[in-house]
Amino acid sequence: MSTSVDIDPTATDESPEKAPLQLEVTVEKPQACLREVVVSIPRGEVERYLKEAYDELVPDAQVPGFRAGRAPRKLVEKQFKDRIQERVKGSLLMDSLSQVTEQEDFSAIGEPDFEYESIQLLDEGPFKYQFSIEVRPEFDTPDWKGISLTKPVEEVSEEDIDKALERVLSRYASLEASEEPAQIGDKLLITAVFRDGDAVLSEMDEERVTLANRLSLSDAVCENFGEMMTDAKEGDVITGKAKLSEGHSDESVQNKEIDVEFTVVEVLKLELPQLTADFLDELGEFESEAELRDFVRNSLERQANYRTEQAMRTSIVEQLLSTAEFELPPTLVRRQTKRELDRKVLEFRRSGFDEDMIRRFVNASSQNLQAGTEASLREHFILEQIAENENIDALPEEFEAEIQLIAEQSDSSPRKIRARFEKSGQMDALRNQIVERKVIETISAAANVTEEPVSKEAESEDEEFAVYHEVVPVRDLDAIPEAKYDDNTPKGAETEMEDSKE
Repeated sequence: MSTSVDIDPTATDESPEKAPLQLEVTVEKPQACLREVVVSIPRGEVERYLKEAYDELVPDAQVPGFRAGRAPRKLVEKQFKDRIQERVKGSLLMDSLSQVTEQEDFSAIGEPDFEYESIQLLDEGPFKYQFSIEVRPEFDTPDWKGISLTKPVEEVSEEDIDKALERVLSRYASLEASEEPAQIGDKLLITAVFRDGDAVLSEMDEERVTLANRLSLSDAVCENFGEMMTDAKEGDVITGKAKLSEGHSDESVQNKEIDVEFTVVEVLKLELPQLTADFLDELGEFESEAELRDFVRNSLERQANYRTEQAMRTSIVEQLLSTAEFELPPTLVRRQTKRELDRKVLEFRRSGFDEDMIRRFVNASSQNLQAGTEASLREHFILEQIAENENIDALPEEFEAEIQLIAEQSDSSPRKIRARFEKSGQMDALRNQIVERKVIETISAAANVTEEPVSKEAESEDEEFAVYHEVVPVRDLDAIPEAKYDDNTPKGAETEMEDSKE
């Protein structure tokens, strides 16, 4: 279905120095979360922009045979036509895109997608172009006030702190190459070759791993890794099986069992450091073991709070989703996968989880990318819509608090963390994380909550170790669907272009 809209110029906030454009906008909905937009700018507006550009250029134009600014206007227009048309094309695009995205009744979640070079500013007729843009799905906001929730409450024990402290110390343990057989908990330096029959799927370069019962890869799991590698020695070549994930993006290999050949380069035995004053200072300028234990306790409490928040969030979202139905195109889900993983990693870092735990999470998520990302996107759209309705947003001081927490966990400075986030575009993910947490808190505050103490069944640290390696490398994620017109030129514009050449 197509709708044509004449935009009211009085409805913009443009400064009086530059009147807003008169536009005709046609919006089509090829998918639930995609809009294809055709924009037509009347010739009179094009001439206005051209005149303003030449008026600015003529007083300073340098034309051979004339002093600066003294050449006849017609001559200036002829000599600088290509440069001015390119400048005006850019101005018309920027100004019209701003008006369209502000005034149309869709909520964009991405940047307009078009091929700039293919768009032409003709000598006659209107200026036309089209673009695709991803938008939020449309649905009625679920009734969230007064829902019933059960809140699991965890307690952090001294035994939990002892185990966590041992994990911290193991990261600073000295490693000595050993001729002794490998045992669970030792470090191994290994390489791996993954095969499907005679075909080599991939090879893993030297990787240092902890010998655990299970080895997790980005898209597969070796379930009996501990059994295979226990008693292995330097130089041993050990063969076994790995299973590709059920949610692998390549459907032809989902759940497939493949052969894996591990080569043991080194067996490394750990010796934990002593908690001397020098080591405590090196570890984080801790003045005593008690201060270190307080830091570990704080990290464990943040992890427990994260699990509680996630349980509450899951319960809330399940209830909200039951009354909110909307379509999510598979292409949108696949494109959002990396962004969703980035957001989750930020949550884990600010919640006190170490990098080993985060790798395990990322691998588990990667092995079921589409289903996990679709669920997370549904959560995001619902929570974002409630945030808009309730005027909930992230405040500057909340950004600073999040960055401080992540810096403490990463043993880095807040300034470096902020710079890295800004450079990588993760500030948007950080903003989403803050807003969604505040929405969950708002819903929880209005809910009927029953607290329920729970005992955390801590998974053994020897249960799994994770490494980032794709056994079957995936293709690039789908790009935004191709434009309806190959060169972003709307229907009829081709004829106008030919007519202008005659």
